[in-house]
Amino acid sequence: MISRKEFLKQASLFSAGAMITGPIGSLLSDRFSGPSLTILYTNDTHARLDPFPQNAREFAGLGGIAERASLVKKIRSQNRNVLLLDAGDVFQGTPWFDVYGGAVDLKLMTEMNYDAMAIGNHEFDRGLDGFAEAAQKSGFPILASNYFVRDTPLNPFVQRQLIKEFDGFRVGIFGLGIRLQGVVDRKLYGDVRYFDPVQISERMVQSLRGNNRCDYVICLSHLGYYYDDERIDDHKIAKQVSGIDLIIGGHTHTFLDAPVEVENPSGGKTHITQMGHSGVRLGRLDVAPSDMDSSTIVSGRFYTIGRRD
Repeated sequence: MISRKEFLKQASLFSAGAMITGPIGSLLSDRFSGPSLTILYTNDTHARLDPFPQNAREFAGLGGIAERASLVKKIRSQNRNVLLLDAGDVFQGTPWFDVYGGAVDLKLMTEMNYDAMAIGNHEFDRGLDGFAEAAQKSGFPILASNYFVRDTPLNPFVQRQLIKEFDGFRVGIFGLGIRLQGVVDRKLYGDVRYFDPVQISERMVQSLRGNNRCDYVICLSHLGYYYDDERIDDHKIAKQVSGIDLIIGGHTHTFLDAPVEVENPSGGKTHITQMGHSGVRLGRLDVAPSDMDSSTIVSGRFYTIGRRD
């Protein structure tokens, strides 16, 4: 692993316009052309701040936050309205977390101008105090609508929802976390209380669409893509709750090459997407706000970070 000093030097190159090695050149549009909103997203990056080693059995040479940052900078330079989101499990997986407890991850994500992240189960791996200590480095909202954190060290850092406006187009974002019992040691999540994701999603949609007049609603979910049992997952949320346009998921490390459409109770379409793990992919969805129904996604694609072919 490279030294922390050298890594931070490389990771900061995006501010100076570092070259991008992924296969993106022909996919980028002219400045400010095309759809009115571009959504970029990651999930389950798991402290993979530098690329996989070249001798890795899987994903050799892929990933790395420095190249992801360069790619995000490039896309932002060519699109006026860009959202950058993460669906949780930023922590745990490499010595970067073992030594710095997630603080470096959140600091670098702040420098990349992430707009929000959801809470993953591994965000609790150093307990509430450790999570809160790292969260001090976050300059963006940490979203968890179905976790009650008021009486915990997380209270200053966690929000239920976020509203962003782009040329008059209002986007509402909320987060869902997995049931912690049985997944995370009780002493690590302490007094954080979990509430039913379906009921909370219905309330969030009502708040965002009704009270806050949002045109487009995004759920950052760390529930998991799909289970064949009673556990709540992204598919169950999409099928049971109307009014969510897009679910950006995590936890199950599912690689989806394109968003999946699910019919919701009102007969509309909810799109579900997820980008695997370890930061080897950056997802992208282009949305046309002029079309106010659930078919607003114009295109969905992903970039492989560090790919050389």
